[in-house]
Amino acid sequence: MSKTVEAVRIDKWLWAARFFKTRTLAGDAVDNGKVRLNDERTKPARNLKTGDILAIDNGASVWQVAVLQLADQRSSAAIAQTLYQETEESLARRATLAEDRKFFREPTMQIKGRPTKRDRRLLDKAQS
Repeated sequence: MSKTVEAVRIDKWLWAARFFKTRTLAGDAVDNGKVRLNDERTKPARNLKTGDILAIDNGASVWQVAVLQLADQRSSAAIAQTLYQETEESLARRATLAEDRKFFREPTMQIKGRPTKRDRRLLDKAQS
């Protein structure tokens, strides 16, 4: 990222920081209240500034990050990680959730798509 950006839209930054695969998904998440800026709902066109705190629920996990740098172009994951810093409580919360998932796996997480007859029998057997 060679140029310095003064202001960037929140949906564009979320996409550049690799929290969402597309800007459309990022914009939809902001619209639906899955992303909060300084503990308030916001719109996708809202400009970010360094120091803002974002609470991001991207479906897979919930993050709380402080914006360190602004970027309007998507680049490598290593560069994207320099755009933000995750808060200590967010790191701890995600670590405990990962530990819980290690010990108790949801039976339906391994099934991709519609279960086969064998999968259905195994699920029924596990529930009984």
